[in-house]
Amino acid sequence: MSMDADSKRPPRTPSKAPHSPHPSMIDPAWLDDPDDGRTTDTSIEIPSSSRRPGARTRAIVRLVTGINAGQIFALDASEVIVGRGREAGVRIEDAGVSRAHTKLVKLDSGKLRVEDLGSTNGTYVAGERVERAEISAGEIVQVGPNVVLSFAIVDEAEERLSRQLFESSTRDALTGAYNRKYLMQRLASEVAYANRHRTRLGVVLFDLDHFKKVNDGKGHLAGDEVLRVVSAQVTKMIRAEDVFGRYGGEEFVIIVRGIEDENVTLFAERVRRAIEKLAIPFGEDTIHQTISGGVANLDECGDVGTSKGLLLLADERLYRAKQLGRNRVIAAES
Repeated sequence: MSMDADSKRPPRTPSKAPHSPHPSMIDPAWLDDPDDGRTTDTSIEIPSSSRRPGARTRAIVRLVTGINAGQIFALDASEVIVGRGREAGVRIEDAGVSRAHTKLVKLDSGKLRVEDLGSTNGTYVAGERVERAEISAGEIVQVGPNVVLSFAIVDEAEERLSRQLFESSTRDALTGAYNRKYLMQRLASEVAYANRHRTRLGVVLFDLDHFKKVNDGKGHLAGDEVLRVVSAQVTKMIRAEDVFGRYGGEEFVIIVRGIEDENVTLFAERVRRAIEKLAIPFGEDTIHQTISGGVANLDECGDVGTSKGLLLLADERLYRAKQLGRNRVIAAES
């Protein structure tokens, strides 16, 4: 795995994206720049002097860079692996990180020993590539070309605040699904990885049928409850490696990794049937909701597919599902 030349370029500052008046139709401009106006600054720290006397503390590492900047990992075990593999305690989705990249070992002195595990792109402390080094709280370690981790000792209040900050920067407040900005950044990252390693990647784009009737007929609180319940159902059904996000309004995307094209369609159909069976209580009423969906796979988009092409293909199929009467999923063979 080699270091990408583009990893040395400074990140582009995104501009605010316009809001589409019709959320069921994708504005291609959104795909180029998915900034939804939310802050992603998760660098707020609580001074150590503010800790309560006798407060319990534990060691954590915090992601400083990348789309998951601000995410924290508690170092509960004496040794923790950092990498892309399933066995990693600090699992990082970055193409420049090896499956088992670095080992972090907690020392009795309160320091952290960093051990490179023969990674392709190296482990760095103070700008120098190292095989083994010790760092103290407040210092950082770089894992591969793109990922920087900071080491800290925090109490429960600090850890809770750090987690809340990360969640608020990546999650939609109403549904708990990932917000559009995170979703689009993650999709771009997944497409790049799938193109590089020739792995399978699919998306399911769906929206709620006749959702305006719910809002107009029963009120926006009812609409909010439908969005929450539908999102909770989808969250239960996806795998840990899948990504579920709210694209906008009543429109959602599921990024599905590593399964055959026809199985992505089968999964989308299972989601459709599960939502169709929901009985959503609201006051004295019970609301029933259906969805329409479009499925697209990266290998349908040519030799080097893009996130834009993938979503636009899924959107075309979603539109066809609506034309054919809604409450259905359309894929390539449909």
